[in-house]
Amino acid sequence: MLNFSRAAVIAIILPLLIGVLCAVPSFLPDATVARLPGFMQTRVNLGLDLSGGSHLLLEASTQDVARQRLVNMEEQVRTELRRGDPRIAIGDISSRDGKLSFMVRDPAQVDAAVERIRPLTQGAGLTGQRDFDVAVVNSQTVTITPTNAGIDNAVKSTMEVATEVIRKRIDEMGTREPTIQQQGSNRIVVQVPGLQDPKALKDLLGQTAKLEFKLVDTTANPSEVAQGRAPVGSEVLPYLDNPSGVPLIAVKRQVMVSGDELTDATQGYDQNNQAIVNIRFNSSGGRKFGQVTSQNVNRPFAIILDGKVLSAPNINEPILGGSAQISGNFTVESANQLAIALRSGKLPVTFAVVEERTVGPGLGADSIRAGLIASIIAVVAVAIFMFLSYGRFGMYANLAVAINVAVILGVMGILGATLTLPGIAGFVLTIGTAVDANVLIYERIREERRRGRNVVQAIEHGYKEASRTIFEANVTHAIAGGIMLALGSGPVKGFAIVLLIGIATSVFTAVTFTRVIVANWVRRTRPTDIHI
Repeated sequence: MLNFSRAAVIAIILPLLIGVLCAVPSFLPDATVARLPGFMQTRVNLGLDLSGGSHLLLEASTQDVARQRLVNMEEQVRTELRRGDPRIAIGDISSRDGKLSFMVRDPAQVDAAVERIRPLTQGAGLTGQRDFDVAVVNSQTVTITPTNAGIDNAVKSTMEVATEVIRKRIDEMGTREPTIQQQGSNRIVVQVPGLQDPKALKDLLGQTAKLEFKLVDTTANPSEVAQGRAPVGSEVLPYLDNPSGVPLIAVKRQVMVSGDELTDATQGYDQNNQAIVNIRFNSSGGRKFGQVTSQNVNRPFAIILDGKVLSAPNINEPILGGSAQISGNFTVESANQLAIALRSGKLPVTFAVVEERTVGPGLGADSIRAGLIASIIAVVAVAIFMFLSYGRFGMYANLAVAINVAVILGVMGILGATLTLPGIAGFVLTIGTAVDANVLIYERIREERRRGRNVVQAIEHGYKEASRTIFEANVTHAIAGGIMLALGSGPVKGFAIVLLIGIATSVFTAVTFTRVIVANWVRRTRPTDIHI
């Protein structure tokens, strides 16, 4: 048990040395770390409570989800009834009272209309219900009513998509280790460490980034448009930069090309050095865009973002190649934010900021200072206790604790983990418990010496017999930490990460590393007795 080959010693010392080296960049300035080789740029990220930053609580409008589902269903119904054989003629589709209703002109086709519409509905999760109920009233009127189960299922899937879109947008900002978590059924918590001004974050997340290209309705009466009225098949939208001075414009309802078909968006400049957004479509979008511009030369084309017209340039010639530009009195910052929003995809629902909090760096500095003081006190107290209790062996345990702390930081840096204030609490707890294994081992060595075993036998049996107890005790700790990591969030998860890493490293340093040191000392000095 005390015989270690050179290869075994290297296999034990090398990982600890790597862990210690990976912890060093966390204590260096950013400029110094930037000059290090790529594999050495491993730093522990500080959480919101340590580095300061912005905290937002976003709430989605479930009414928007329900309204959008009705719009989508209306389009599907029109398409399905129009393309079928025979074609089913219907009157205008009403969307009042949160449901769709329309009249089938030929009473003999009512059943056929219902049969075509039913396949458009889907199962609402595992509830056994459909997302829409289709019914016939007054013999010729068909109603399509969204069910509660369908709305709940739609909100759930919408929030999952929205969470990923928000994550992509924040990642594009270059921030480190943001926290993005769904809270409840329609809220998302966003925490961005290091971002002291939340305005840019709110502006970015406040954009739904629903981009649409529609033809301008040149037949609309300007006086009626100014009063918010548009011809059938068109709609009136706000256009604040309208050259005519009227802040409204009539556009066709039909979407010619949508932002869903974008592949890239970047901030750029036009020939007048004004900030614009360059966009590129996928093959399908580029084909549609080229076809629409080819068929509508000398007609104005509205570029619409989140229901507002950014610009309505005239199509002077076909725009082929799948690229286009978006202009609209942008600043460089606003154009860059729009490009980020378009690249990450549109938000499927509108969010409102219901809670906003900014944590200053001063508070984080105080937390770090308090955590360092607590850690130093813990280290000193543990080191004194171990030295007074076990002498030389206590100093070996203290060395193992010091290396253990550095290795924990190194592993966190390699994993890109975030250190929070509860994580510092986990550090202090790890320091206090890291010597538990050594206490068990040393007490067992004392017991073996009292039984009459010689020094080598006592040390071998002490490590061998105590290892089983150490393993079992730490497995129970690891189970608890694993549960906290899986089910917890925020501070609980930060504590669990440090605890789990600390369990693994403390067992390795306290058992294996100290055994190597003790074995080397025994081989060199051949002691006839030990004071432990």
